[in-house]
Amino acid sequence: MGLFDWLKAFLGGAPSSTTPDPAERTLAHAAKQLGVDRRNRAPQLNKLRYRPTLVRTPLKQTLAGRDRPYPGANRDPRTGAWLDLTTDSDQRWLDYYGLPRLKTPQDLADWLQLPLGKLAWLTCRWKPDFRPESTTRAHYHFRWVEKRSGGLRLIEAPKPQLKAVQLRILRDILDNVPIHQQAHGFCVGRSVLTNAQPHVGQRIVLKFDLENFYPNVRYNRVVAIFRSLGFSRDVAIWLGRLTTSALPRDADTNLDHPRDLTLLNYNNRHLPQGAPTSPALANLSAYALDVRLSGLARKFNARYTRYADDLTFSGNRQFAGALADFIPLVRQIIHSERFRTNRTKGRVLRSSQRQTVTGVVVNSKPNFRRDEFDRLKAILHNCVRRGPRSQNRDHHERFAEHLRGRIAYVTQLNPARGAKLLALYQQINWSR
Repeated sequence: MGLFDWLKAFLGGAPSSTTPDPAERTLAHAAKQLGVDRRNRAPQLNKLRYRPTLVRTPLKQTLAGRDRPYPGANRDPRTGAWLDLTTDSDQRWLDYYGLPRLKTPQDLADWLQLPLGKLAWLTCRWKPDFRPESTTRAHYHFRWVEKRSGGLRLIEAPKPQLKAVQLRILRDILDNVPIHQQAHGFCVGRSVLTNAQPHVGQRIVLKFDLENFYPNVRYNRVVAIFRSLGFSRDVAIWLGRLTTSALPRDADTNLDHPRDLTLLNYNNRHLPQGAPTSPALANLSAYALDVRLSGLARKFNARYTRYADDLTFSGNRQFAGALADFIPLVRQIIHSERFRTNRTKGRVLRSSQRQTVTGVVVNSKPNFRRDEFDRLKAILHNCVRRGPRSQNRDHHERFAEHLRGRIAYVTQLNPARGAKLLALYQQINWSR
């Protein structure tokens, strides 16, 4: 029995026979639409062709004279001549998104109401490889936190001056650019609930996880995002350095990380987890991924959503029978878009199992997990009996707000259960 037949049998489908079944017809239709060659053991997608619409950067960027064309300009490292990287601004896209018309680093500094020298300092312009020499002189605070699924992640929180700049970039630039309609994370009006609702009552739920989502979005990709919005190459470079991070040179000794944890993902400039601009830039970096995966799902009569690094597909019995071809195609698209899948977190959930999407149970209706509800109810009950200090084992500075937020989340999914928890919460004596 081949992989396709085994997976169909595992998911409740019948083995393939000489009579085409609905799943096989689904595969044949999708293969024809996508240009997939199914004669090979692993289906292959046709190469994607992309035609940019931006103004092309002039081929001759090197100026003949020796005078600097504008403050903040760079020299050609090969010839030593000055470069003008401000001539490829595309006003059409800037106006379309309602973005400020910035062509030079001085324009960017004036817009941010900072001296150009201060802005250059925030980008580590005068440091080798634009990397801070030490953790104490970096523009970020660094700390390791444990993942819920195991392992560690590095939180890079910007210091006040850089954070203020990033907030301005977020509010006046990135918030004006729409993300894909199937992306539900870190977007006003969307949530884990809207991410889960399309998958309610489906026969099969298929889940993928993108590994090291933020660190894998590198500086070059961030610059390309700002270029795609219409900014000149020089402004895009400065914006890219203001919104990315690279570990200081003494990170190996001063970050006190476990020796089995590699820092290679953080040595190159990347999106820092902890910066206010990173979620929006991560969503924009995954726009092409969302376009391609939603199109793939549509050809297989399936549904697709993404919440940050969690990818979810769902469908009926015909989709279940097509998984042996569908899963390799999803992996090909993910890898071709320069992301990586965490193979330890991929799941195929049948309707006979508990199907959860970003923590929401979706078997018959959006609901809160019963074991999580019982755990939260026990914490509230013990807060009433023994006092809240005895239950704050994680040392939350605002434990009352923490519990109230968890109750609000339960209420959003199940109002009846949320009302029971709220009644317990109101009996807590917070002076104990």
